[in-house]
Amino acid sequence: MTQFLSTEHVARIVATRGIAHVLRGMAGYIEDDYRRWQEFDKSARSASHSPQGVIELMPTADAALYSFKYVNGHPANTRIGLPTVMAFGVLAAVDTGMPLLLSELTLTTALRTAATSVMAARRLARADARTMALIGNGAQAEFQALAFHHLLGIRCIQAYDVDPAATEKLRRNLAEVPGLEVRVCTSTEQAVRGADIVTTVTADKAYATILMPSMLEPGMHLNAVGGDCPGKTELHPDVLRSGRVFVEYEPQSRIEGDVQQMPADFPVTEFWRVLAGEVPGRIDAGEITVFDSVGFALEDFSALRYLRDQAAVLGMGERVALIPEFADPKNLFAQLTCGVTAPCTEPGLAAVVH
Repeated sequence: MTQFLSTEHVARIVATRGIAHVLRGMAGYIEDDYRRWQEFDKSARSASHSPQGVIELMPTADAALYSFKYVNGHPANTRIGLPTVMAFGVLAAVDTGMPLLLSELTLTTALRTAATSVMAARRLARADARTMALIGNGAQAEFQALAFHHLLGIRCIQAYDVDPAATEKLRRNLAEVPGLEVRVCTSTEQAVRGADIVTTVTADKAYATILMPSMLEPGMHLNAVGGDCPGKTELHPDVLRSGRVFVEYEPQSRIEGDVQQMPADFPVTEFWRVLAGEVPGRIDAGEITVFDSVGFALEDFSALRYLRDQAAVLGMGERVALIPEFADPKNLFAQLTCGVTAPCTEPGLAAVVH
């Protein structure tokens, strides 16, 4: 039997543990796995693009566990009542191939993306950062705001979205968070002014320039989350040239990240090297740093491990017969006849049985 976690199960884990606890725990799992970077099979995700969006598969594995995530990105989905991003994933045993966990990853992707952003910001942002600009106030915004508030000490969010209703949604959802102020801004320029960290998490699949060089201030850390597929960017090329750029997995980021705009020899640093002590994170208070984050399969692997462990401790989830249970593993055909001695009750199988 395979453990199954629905969106409701994941929401119950968050409600039971508290979102700060979950974000902190997930960030810890992700960091632990990044420190084991060399132990993983890694590849850029497989993507099927259309004019409306993209559908992707994101696999990775270590010696014990394999995982993949199915995820889409369709910016216009909200117009027909669907999420921009929908996802599910599997965690399986390498030695047998048995799927151990089947889980929703729509809600979880938002949590793990925010946790990854903070994991990087701990090394790349100034330690005294207290104000964050949040450009793009859609489905990911609250998760980013809460992760930076609870895990990094951000006290003020300067929020802007081209859709004022999205910013109002963000303000309303965060209104009761102690110690966190949300300032509604009327432009990107206003939002980034005086910000220690700038998070861009916009949805449009376009070569956009959300952040311009004129908006930069010494010491800023840029958490660029929204540029995550070919033809989708948020940063002006000169913004990337203004500081050191860190990425998750370079072969994927060169195709999908903001660095897709840059020449092939434009220097980037894979973030795992910072955790390994091979390169420094932030060098000084005045440096501009950029985390060009597109999302990588290792983060989903970590998130699935975290969910598996939390569900086991809390006794949550369901057991589902995703894989047939055999008396004789060589007799797969017996599954069609519902067993040799038991009558078949499956619709449409009478012709097979008789």
